[in-house]
Amino acid sequence: MEANSVSDSQLVRASESSRKQRDGAEFIGGYGKKTGDSDLLFIEGQLPEEGDRIASDASPERQLDLCLQNLETELERQGKEMSDVLQLTLYLAEMDAYERVNDTYKQYFEETFPARTTVGVCELLGDATVTVDAVVAIE
Repeated sequence: MEANSVSDSQLVRASESSRKQRDGAEFIGGYGKKTGDSDLLFIEGQLPEEGDRIASDASPERQLDLCLQNLETELERQGKEMSDVLQLTLYLAEMDAYERVNDTYKQYFEETFPARTTVGVCELLGDATVTVDAVVAIE
């Protein structure tokens, strides 16, 4: 499977305290921003991006590793850490990889895991096997 290109600049996929919609890249589509003020930060659509491409040819474990690295980078930009993640949604196009990705997942969270939902899907953007969304505590 050929890796798919994404936009040249790293897209910011974190919410803001605003009602304004964020423009999305044509490849990815429009992602919304949080509406109104809240003590939560929503980080959406963390794909297994590696440089300017989606690593769709990598194993599900590696793809989750990339997604969580990207999530960690976005959290750092927001002044937050993985321990601030309250809830994580894992979208998985290969449910038979569930146990294998759990080992990768466990490496990113220390004592307490955030609430997590795993959703089996038919297809993900850019032929990815894994993507994640997170809800993060601001305060």
